Amino acid sequence: MPEIDFHEECGVFAIVSHPEASRLAYLGLYALQHRGQEAAGIVSSDGKNLLQQKGMGHVAEVFDESRLENLKGDSAIGHVRYSTAGESSVANAQPILVDCWRGPIALAHNGNLVNAGALRRELERDGAIFNSSSDSEVILHLLCRSKRRTILEAFAEALRLLQGAYSLVVLTPESLLVARDPRGFRPLCLGRVDGRHVFASETCAFDLIDAAYIRDVEPGEILVVEGDSLESHFLLPREKPAHCIFEHIYFSRPDSIVFGRNVIASRRLLGTYLAMESPVEADVVVPVPDSGVSAALGYAQQSGIPLEFGLIRNHYVGRTFIEPRQSIRNFGVKVKLNPVREILRDKRVILVDDSIVRGTTSKKIVHIIRAAGAKEIHVRITSPPIVGPCYYGIDTPTKGELIASFKSVAEIEKFIGADSLRYLSLESLLRSVGEGDRYCSACFTNRYPTDVVQQDRQKELFGKPLVEDPRSTS
Repeated sequence: MPEIDFHEECGVFAIVSHPEASRLAYLGLYALQHRGQEAAGIVSSDGKNLLQQKGMGHVAEVFDESRLENLKGDSAIGHVRYSTAGESSVANAQPILVDCWRGPIALAHNGNLVNAGALRRELERDGAIFNSSSDSEVILHLLCRSKRRTILEAFAEALRLLQGAYSLVVLTPESLLVARDPRGFRPLCLGRVDGRHVFASETCAFDLIDAAYIRDVEPGEILVVEGDSLESHFLLPREKPAHCIFEHIYFSRPDSIVFGRNVIASRRLLGTYLAMESPVEADVVVPVPDSGVSAALGYAQQSGIPLEFGLIRNHYVGRTFIEPRQSIRNFGVKVKLNPVREILRDKRVILVDDSIVRGTTSKKIVHIIRAAGAKEIHVRITSPPIVGPCYYGIDTPTKGELIASFKSVAEIEKFIGADSLRYLSLESLLRSVGEGDRYCSACFTNRYPTDVVQQDRQKELFGKPLVEDPRSTS
């Protein structure tokens, strides 16, 4: 559990020409559940028609045997959603399915389009009618309105108008189209299972269905899959890569390969470099579960200080819970994290977490550990201070709500009540993920790889402010 208001974005999955396509899509989404818990959906193709099932909630809540039986066909795409543009409703659940002059088309999207508001206004002036408040629907409108002869040409024409992040899977009755934006903000990988092509946001989805990871979909690449054939096209302008560095800090599962690199290896290096940069005399290293565990292991190994699980996470907390009528201090954090007093009492504790966003959750965790009897609490963060919001597919607070944008490290240290607070340097962060020049680190530097479109108008159009989450403990 991170000190986070950087919420999971979305996960996509696709498979072609497999007799159990919808069931494998279900399992793939199950493995990607950490990327979005708001809604889930699958669209399948029987060669003539597209069939859809989607709903609000976790994958296991949305799909049962009867729903999967209704998803006939040997090709399917799936999506798990956490909204970054668009309100929380079943209308915004994906995949989005439409019927246009090209026939039925379904789309699943991970990312965020920074120019979606302008594109939507232009489309509406031309008579387009939108059925959702999701920025992803803009892509389908552009695709369906194109007069290009082939769907590949129409798809490429639509993508050239987009700015921002997109990893896309698009299903028609006859084929699957896959694309990743030219900067490769969000991950998307290609695999093979039983001789068939499969795609997913992370390789952990491949592991569950015994698929082999082949490679990443390249930034700016468009793939067309029909039956057993796969064609690769580079029809988009080339850009400097800008992979989201938070995939390695927090978002991706540690057992995944993301951007061609093992996530758990990156996180251990984060902790190793943090121990080298910010040592402190202490008795125990304690991770904030779950994303802090791998980094805490790296910190402990480098420092020689033992790792102990002094905080235990309740993995069965739902999206909301009923608070007691009588106020319990820090209830929102305590229902998710419980201190192990025998480990913490009379100890000098190094608390390892991945980030501090607003600071309020870190403050509550520090209070809980001190109340459990810790003598000292030294907070170590495996990323630099977050000073800017993300515009590329992560639901973040506004700049004014990011504590590091208006407080110094010393002031944050005092606010959260720690005996010391240290962040990992940007240089060590980039070293940890390898080929650091391929990554977007705008949330730490305010240097964005695209011309950022201010999103006040876009938020108005698409409904959902970027700051509230019913799961938030802030």
